[in-house]
Amino acid sequence: MPETQKASDLFVECLEAEGVEYIFGVPGEENLDLLESLSDSSIKLVLTRHEQGAGFMAATYGRHTGKTGVFLATLGPGATNMVTAVAYSQLGGMPTLAITGQKPIKHSKQGRFQILDVVAMMNPLTKFAHQLHSGDNIPSRVREAFRLAEEEKPGATHLELPEDIAAEETDAAPIPRSLARRPSAEVKAVRQAVELIEAANAPVLVVAAGGNRRMTCKMVREFVEKTGIPFVTTQMGKGVLDERHPLFLGCAALSSGDFCHRAIEDADLIINVGHDVIEKPPFFMKDGKAGAHTKVIHVSNTTAEVDPVYFPQVEVIGDIANAIWQIKEAVTPQPDWDFTRMLEYRAADIAHSAPLESDARFPIFPPHLVHQVRECMPDDGIICLDNGVYKIWFARNYTAYLPNTILLDNALASMGAGLPSAMMSAMLYPDRKVMAICGDGGFMMNSQELETAVRLGLNLTVLILRDDAYGMIRWKQANMGFKDFGLTYGNPDFVKYAESYGAHGHRITSSEHLTDVLAHTRDTAGVHVIDCPVDYSENDRILNHEIKELSAQL
Repeated sequence: MPETQKASDLFVECLEAEGVEYIFGVPGEENLDLLESLSDSSIKLVLTRHEQGAGFMAATYGRHTGKTGVFLATLGPGATNMVTAVAYSQLGGMPTLAITGQKPIKHSKQGRFQILDVVAMMNPLTKFAHQLHSGDNIPSRVREAFRLAEEEKPGATHLELPEDIAAEETDAAPIPRSLARRPSAEVKAVRQAVELIEAANAPVLVVAAGGNRRMTCKMVREFVEKTGIPFVTTQMGKGVLDERHPLFLGCAALSSGDFCHRAIEDADLIINVGHDVIEKPPFFMKDGKAGAHTKVIHVSNTTAEVDPVYFPQVEVIGDIANAIWQIKEAVTPQPDWDFTRMLEYRAADIAHSAPLESDARFPIFPPHLVHQVRECMPDDGIICLDNGVYKIWFARNYTAYLPNTILLDNALASMGAGLPSAMMSAMLYPDRKVMAICGDGGFMMNSQELETAVRLGLNLTVLILRDDAYGMIRWKQANMGFKDFGLTYGNPDFVKYAESYGAHGHRITSSEHLTDVLAHTRDTAGVHVIDCPVDYSENDRILNHEIKELSAQL
């Protein structure tokens, strides 16, 4: 007879077989068997102060590594606290496994206390959600959860481990990981794409969220170098290519009307790489140049979801890196391709941005803030954005040099993710400079994780952009003609707040002071929190009017 062991021990062995390094979370009574099993394992438990912070850290682990990030909570309120982070990883394409406990399912003695149908709750938010009914089923369910989490499009999975199942004996063994290769694009589809590209007068490349994968970056770079076709990124496509490249046309941070949108409208063919419906496409296939007269090639792991504004003429479906490689190998650059107008739009964009970046007013002007952060951070430095109006400025104006050096969320767009995301980045890459950039509203949603960051001995900077309001919604409130109501608040003294956790606090008093403090915090160990007042008063004039009017005049 095979030797038996406790099911929670088997569960941990299965996680180790999947290569799990960390589990982030807030355990509860229903997780105690699992916790005991973890104590004797190679997996490091990272105790956070809130389940949401644990989930954001796990998602960022998945985003950086391509491997499944794992996070843990108890039943009931612990599981419901996870939901935002689960949705964050699911929409954002970040592989995660959420583990929750549950009361005994065979002989419950507590009625319905804290009991929710967590699996039913997780089902619409995940690729896979399952309650473990037997220790013998653990190996197959764990293997399936990891397989689905990492399969394109990556996302969230969930396993519920009831406490009586965790405690039972089993003689099952882990199932080894299998080698899986994504299918290659069909040759005829590649040929059709090549024919369209060679027949175009002004093709343009759009790199979106699904193209932001390690091998894809290399192939897209080779494609651009061979063909000389200019490129645009979506917000979650930033960093796939070095944005210092002379063929970079900009990031589609605004909904429409920006210089890069005008450049796309000048194209007669759009090669759309990794389009994901979680991001609005930077073009619409309804009318005008980006409609009846423009063809679209959809290059992705999955077929296009057709809607009134997106219905590509050719779909190249399969591993994106392989598809781009096949197209690159077969295509011949055409001497009559004309990118003059596209590059003029980019030149006008740079000329417009330059004086804004040098505007050193105080409180800090957003374009100048972005410029200062870019000047401070090394090429491989990582900035992790929370969500707020500043995200538009960073997406649009921050030049990304390398993949995954600007982590922003344009999928769920949840507030509260910036600090946990930076913490995970600092854990994974202790030799690189890491900065969380948060609005005061988003920072306070998970500010308690400062204690976790200090306890872990991390080195990172938290730049808080303080406007004492939910600034993005306040801006939209004004744009839509509503009166200013219900969106302002007070803040703690962020310097004292940081110091109470054992972090270092800094208060900015001028633009020059910000330059000095950014350099100091970058080069000094520990957790640093910067209270930086910002001036959003010209967002409407610049983003809603000036940029769109200038680009329309070209």
